[in-house]
Amino acid sequence: MIKRVIAVILSLFFVMVCGCSKASTNNISVDYGSSEIYSQQDMDSAIKVIENEFSSWDGCELHSISYVGDEISKDNIGYVNELRKDVGYDECIVFESSFHSPKNGGDAWTPDEEYTGWSWYLARNANGTWNLLTWGYA
Repeated sequence: MIKRVIAVILSLFFVMVCGCSKASTNNISVDYGSSEIYSQQDMDSAIKVIENEFSSWDGCELHSISYVGDEISKDNIGYVNELRKDVGYDECIVFESSFHSPKNGGDAWTPDEEYTGWSWYLARNANGTWNLLTWGYA
């Protein structure tokens, strides 16, 4: 009897874990562009922050991330400092991405649609840790 109860509990757990449709960040295309400000390592650490946020978007599939360039990133230092007036960031990095929404649309998405030009704004101080401040259509 106990073996059956354990088997049922394990089966339910397996269904719950496998039935959840987590976001996919596998096999994404990354375009680092060219930068005189940020190294690939800088960009990779920012991209990991983006992927971490994206992974919570149930059923979405991330396809690409592209660095938008030094000029746009520099031009947005004021913007990120407006978002967090208490910090006073030195650096801003901006990416754009494309992703596909879940077939059922979920809570916030148009069902089964490709989203392109989705912006991600991150900031940090003196080569510290990137903070994701905002994302969406700019």
